[in-house]
Amino acid sequence: MESGDVLLVTKLDRLGRNAMDVRSTIELLAVRGIRVRCLALGDVDLTSAAGKMTMQVLVAVAEFERDLLIERTQAGLQRAKAEGRKLGRPVATGTREKVQRLKAERLSQSKVAERLGVHIATVKRHWAEV
Repeated sequence: MESGDVLLVTKLDRLGRNAMDVRSTIELLAVRGIRVRCLALGDVDLTSAAGKMTMQVLVAVAEFERDLLIERTQAGLQRAKAEGRKLGRPVATGTREKVQRLKAERLSQSKVAERLGVHIATVKRHWAEV
């Protein structure tokens, strides 16, 4: 695209992964003289004064939603810990020993994974352990 062109999008989420990414993309395009219009927002020109205000409101709402999600996640993790729940990957019982035994038999990592019915990454994680 070049200066003077108009980028027409159906929805804002087509411009980036999150609200901040969308905003920076629109700002970059505006600096290059490219106007951005969004049909989902009533065909508003996001590089105009009204469009910039609309973007600021959308970014603020998205940031608020993101912060709420983080707060809820942290509260859930704290509640799970308080209830004594174990968080994270379950402990693989006996896998290390089995991997080491089959390694001693000179099987390849892929053969060990196949024989044990585990992912190759699991075998690699235990391969160098002694």
